[in-house]
Amino acid sequence: MAANDQIAEGVAALAQFFIGEGTLGDTLTKVSDLACDALSADMAGITMLADGVPATAVFTDTTAPEIDAEQYRSGVGPCIDAWCRQVVNRIDDTTADQRWSRFCASAADHGVRSTLSLPLVAKGEGIGALNLYSKQVANFAKHDTGQAQTWASAAATLLANVSAYQDSRELTENLRQALTSRSKIDQAVGIVMSAGGRDADEAFQVLVRASQRENRKLREIAADIVSAAVERQSTRLPEHP
Repeated sequence: MAANDQIAEGVAALAQFFIGEGTLGDTLTKVSDLACDALSADMAGITMLADGVPATAVFTDTTAPEIDAEQYRSGVGPCIDAWCRQVVNRIDDTTADQRWSRFCASAADHGVRSTLSLPLVAKGEGIGALNLYSKQVANFAKHDTGQAQTWASAAATLLANVSAYQDSRELTENLRQALTSRSKIDQAVGIVMSAGGRDADEAFQVLVRASQRENRKLREIAADIVSAAVERQSTRLPEHP
């Protein structure tokens, strides 16, 4: 199969990936695996921020983060450069390239002879870099750079969509919890009102003072009041013959 046909199939495979299938980590792993197939790499890794510093967030072979460690220590390397400058960096021979000597030495020591670093850009913002490694000299020279970047752009869009999906799902869950808490608080206010002749504001202040006194969240105080009321009600119900 021609190199460009491989890339086209890789883009199609990315398009078929269903966002809800897994976590962001699962998606990163899938992207790395697909990259190896589409771009004829022996291994792949994705450079992203981890706790505020660049790191190989996911990889198909443990050799990849070992190679990358040198550029993270020095702050200089094709992956970081691809990410920061949003450019494609190709090394055809790690034993001869002079641009990133320390990185190349690390790669060569691990048996890697050529590399390709592609920026992952979504909506104009660099979110990382896809790094491909081969044991063959000039392995990535057969790929059209524009086609390879097209694949990386599709991957970046997928990762951005997964991140947005997870953010949306988290927001939805937080809203659901907030609504549940609000419902419990309203129920507790009603119970306090019925028990002591207080209006809604006074009853709410009773909950607030209990929360401050016991150093517990308002929703926890409300849940206890509702639970106690339900239990009292159940003990008053007559038993069926």
